[in-house]
Amino acid sequence: MSDDDDIQYIKRQRTLHYGSLEETERKRQSSAASLPGTTPVATTAAGTTTTTATAGQLEDIESDEDYEETNKKSSSTKGLPPPTAATLANKIDDDYFDLETEMERDKVALLEEFERKKRARQINVSTDDAEIKNNLRQLNEPICYFGEGPAERRRRLKELLASLGENAINKKQSEEEERKIQQREQEATWYHEGPDTLRVARLWLADYSLPRARERLERAKEALEVPSATRAGRMVEMQKKLQSLAPLCSQVGDTRPVSSAAFNEDSTLLMTASWSGLCKLWSVPDCELKQTLRGHASYVGGVALRPGVKADEENVVAMASGGHDGAVKLWGFGNEESIADITGHMPHRVSKVAFHPSGRFLATACYDSSWRLWDLEQKTEVLHQEGHAKPVHCLSYQSDGSVLVTGGLDAFGRVWDLRTGRCIMFLEGHLGAIFGADFSPNGFHIATGSQDNTCKIWDLRRRQPVYTIPAHTNLISDVKYQQDGGSFLVTCSYDSTTKIWSNKTWQPLKTLQGHDNKVISVDVSPNSQYIATTSFDRTFKLWSPDS
Repeated sequence: MSDDDDIQYIKRQRTLHYGSLEETERKRQSSAASLPGTTPVATTAAGTTTTTATAGQLEDIESDEDYEETNKKSSSTKGLPPPTAATLANKIDDDYFDLETEMERDKVALLEEFERKKRARQINVSTDDAEIKNNLRQLNEPICYFGEGPAERRRRLKELLASLGENAINKKQSEEEERKIQQREQEATWYHEGPDTLRVARLWLADYSLPRARERLERAKEALEVPSATRAGRMVEMQKKLQSLAPLCSQVGDTRPVSSAAFNEDSTLLMTASWSGLCKLWSVPDCELKQTLRGHASYVGGVALRPGVKADEENVVAMASGGHDGAVKLWGFGNEESIADITGHMPHRVSKVAFHPSGRFLATACYDSSWRLWDLEQKTEVLHQEGHAKPVHCLSYQSDGSVLVTGGLDAFGRVWDLRTGRCIMFLEGHLGAIFGADFSPNGFHIATGSQDNTCKIWDLRRRQPVYTIPAHTNLISDVKYQQDGGSFLVTCSYDSTTKIWSNKTWQPLKTLQGHDNKVISVDVSPNSQYIATTSFDRTFKLWSPDS
C-alpha cells in the first residue's frame, strides 16, 4: 500500500469573508491548532521515513499539481518572514468587499430616484405639445424621439426638469438673452470723442457738400427734361467717338513699370509714377516731360493732382504721391523736391492717394487695414478710419465731397460718410481682392474691379449691386468713370487690355489693345478727350478719338 492511499484530498470551496481580515486569519489559525496534529510515518525498505501531512494542512490542496506548486512555493519562501495582514489583503482583494457600503450606496440611489419622481409629479408642465417641444429645444434636448407621443414627451420633459431644476428653462432663456445682448454689443459700432480738428473738418465738409448735392440734383432734373430722341442721338455720337479711339501717344515712362497716372483739372498735364521711385509730369497731348520729382526711396503706388491749383503757382501743394515704404510726399510745380512729407503710415505701404474735390483734404489708402484723411489747411491728420480686415488698396470720392468709397484685399468695400464718420454701405459680393473703385458723377453708382475678373456696379440708394460685368480674363487692376456725365466706364486688367463699357446697358463699346504686359492703372481726362493707361511694359499710352 503506497503512501498516497492514506492521503485524503479535500476540494477547496471558494468562500467570501466578511468582517475584519485580521480576525478571520486569527480564527483560521486557532481552528488549525485545535485539530489533532498526528503525523503518520511510513518506513521504507531503505530505512528512511516519509512524513505525511494532516487533514488540516491539506484542506487547501485541490489537485496533485496544486500540491506540487504549494510545495515549491513553501520551499522558496521558507527563509522569508511571515506575511503581514496588508500583504494578505492585497492577495485576496478580489474575494473581499464591504457589503454594508454597497448596500448604503444602493439605498442612497433608491432614495434619490424616489425624490426625483416625487419632484417630477409636483412639476406643472403645459399640455400644449408645441410649447413642450419649444421647452425641449431650449434645454438643448431632442424635441421628439422615434415613436414618442405627446404624453411620453411631456413625461420626459418633467423628468428633465426634475433633474435640472424647475427653473432650468428660465435660466436657459436668460442665458440666451444675455448672449444675444453681448453679440449685439460686439457687432455695434463704438464711437469715441474725436479731436477738435475733426469737428471743424466735418462741419466744413457739410457746408461744402450740401450745396453741391443740390446742384447735382438740379442737373439731374434738367437732364430728364431733355427729349429722349436728343439723348439717344448724343449716346450714338459718343459711341462712335469711343469706337474710333486710337493711340495718340506712347511714351516710355521709366526704366521700371509705370504704376499710376492721373490728369489735372484742365486736362493739360499728366502725372505718372513708377517703381523706380520717380514721379514725372508730362504735357498733354504731346507727352513732353515737364518735371521730374525725386525723393521716394522705394516704388510709388499712387499719385494725384490737387484741383484748383494752376501750373504757374509755386510753393503750393499741387501733387501728392504715396510710396511702398509708407512715405507720402506733397509736391509743387517747378520744384523737384517735395514741399512736405507725411510719415504717419510707416512702415506700411500707401497704395493710393486722392484729393478731395475741394482740394483741402487728402485721403490715403494704407496697408495697415485703414485709410486716413489729412487736412492740408490744419496740417494734421483728422481721421484714422479702420474697418477692413485686410489692407485697403483703393479709394475714391463722390463728386459732392461728402462720401468716400474704399476697397480692400478682404474682397469687401465700404462707403463712408465723411460728415458723420459712419459706414453707410457695405459692398459684399466679390470673390477676390478689390483693386479699383470709383464713384459715378451721378453720385449714387459705384464701380468696383476685383481679382475675380469682374466689375460690379452698386447702387448707393438701394444699397445693393445692380449689375456684374464679366469684364476680363485676368484680375481688374483699376476702374474709372467718365467724369463729364458718366456715360461710359473704363476698366483695365492684367490681361493687357483696357475696355470701355456703356453706362446704362453695360455693353462693351471698345477694347484698347497695345500694351505688351499687364495694365496697372487707367484715368479719364476731365474733358473726356483722353484716356491714359500705364503698364508693366514701362510705358504709358494716351488714347484719343481720331480727328
